[in-house]
Amino acid sequence: MKKTITLMGAIVAVGMFATAASAATLDDVKARGNLSCGVSTGLPGFSAPDDKNNWAGLDVDTCRAVAAAVLGDANKVKFVPLTAKERWTALQSGEIDMLSRNSTWTHSRDLTLGANFTGVNYYDGQGFMVSSKLGVKSAKELDGATFCIQAGTTTELNLSDFAREHGFKYTVVTVDTSDQSVQAFEAGRCDSLTSDQSQLYGLRSKMSNPASAVVLPDVISKEPLGPVVRKGDEQWFAIVKWVLYAQVNAEEMGITSKNAKEMRGSDNPAIKRVLGSDGTFGASMGLTEDWAYNAITQVGNYGEMFERNVGMNTPLQIARGLNDLWSRGGLQYAPPIR
Repeated sequence: MKKTITLMGAIVAVGMFATAASAATLDDVKARGNLSCGVSTGLPGFSAPDDKNNWAGLDVDTCRAVAAAVLGDANKVKFVPLTAKERWTALQSGEIDMLSRNSTWTHSRDLTLGANFTGVNYYDGQGFMVSSKLGVKSAKELDGATFCIQAGTTTELNLSDFAREHGFKYTVVTVDTSDQSVQAFEAGRCDSLTSDQSQLYGLRSKMSNPASAVVLPDVISKEPLGPVVRKGDEQWFAIVKWVLYAQVNAEEMGITSKNAKEMRGSDNPAIKRVLGSDGTFGASMGLTEDWAYNAITQVGNYGEMFERNVGMNTPLQIARGLNDLWSRGGLQYAPPIR
């Protein structure tokens, strides 16, 4: 017999996703026919539009993978560009179904914003970019410097902690968008632009002369970045979380966008579960059994997403590092589908 409890007048089925107390985001997305996904206003490698307003990047691909799993089509995404200050209100208000905008998972955000982080699609840390002419080799040499930062980010508190630890004074120039921050840096309004290192590499690639700036080796914080959903909808939370996990598992098993169809006939039970030819793991989330297969064939495994958008053969030239699989010395690790 299914056990139920009463919570503030709502009947909740214990162990079931669909409850009277939760918002049915999955139903909304299916009825609408597209996924509304909050992204940045333009950060190369993560979420940026081209001149035809076609979006690309690691965070964009995270949205596309969810759309493929839920709707069977990775192209059924409405991208909503948001500043750092706008993103949480857009998520809380229901303007977007999920946020995939280089957002750091922190204690306060996890507990006070009505948001659930669904995993980490990029392990990062705050760094510093300076003019090559400055001759600075370490952030510890920036006593008395002026820093460009974005409002509504974790950057300012991290900078304050770092400055206090190393006993130097500083001033800040606060802007709203990443484009404004790199424009202020290029215009000489600040000595250093400080943000997540991944963002610094992306912003440097947008400069008129990228070689005129250098990203210092210092990393002063932990910035686990990942997609976010509203609290209160456990089904949707599980879907977004497990799409990313499926992509990480796929890379570990050698499943790619090119060979997934062939590997669907594998005798390996773990591979069969990921690709939907064994078990009812899709049904348990309200999806078809080819949910992960669609995400992988249309978008790729995690490694394919990384290399296509920010890897060594892209303008950002970022090595896998912490974002490599755990079996190769990185931090990317996913629970099994079983």
